[in-house]
Amino acid sequence: MARLTLPEIDNPVFDCRLDIRISDINYGGHLGNDAALRFAHEVRLRFLQSLDCTEMDVYGAGIIMSDAAVIYRNEAFHGDTLAFSLGITDFSRCGCDFIYQARRLSDNAAILHIKTGIVFFDYQQRKATAVPAAFAAQFRLKQEGVAT
Repeated sequence: MARLTLPEIDNPVFDCRLDIRISDINYGGHLGNDAALRFAHEVRLRFLQSLDCTEMDVYGAGIIMSDAAVIYRNEAFHGDTLAFSLGITDFSRCGCDFIYQARRLSDNAAILHIKTGIVFFDYQQRKATAVPAAFAAQFRLKQEGVAT
């Protein structure tokens, strides 16, 4: 069976740390698969807050998640702290991909590698809209490795 691969983050645009809570643990005693997307959502919200944006207003447009992929690298346990990095790749007319990488802080072990497809969305008209120019200008340059 072919295995899923995701791009590495060459130029992270945001970093944060999150603790694994008891509600993130499954019956196997480790991080549950349902928690992975909750972590991605939290990182995405914190990133947007750092821009003074929300999911409903990213430089004038909302966002929705169109798809997601998760790769599990190692187990993680209650009390572990994960260091997340976020990168932005694969711009299109109406969206881009957010790539998340998580490492356990205590031993630097890779834990999660996640991609969420992000579509910019006009919630008034209920349809996809173009990537806001301010967002594209700021993060396309970082994707290409050019400082802003």
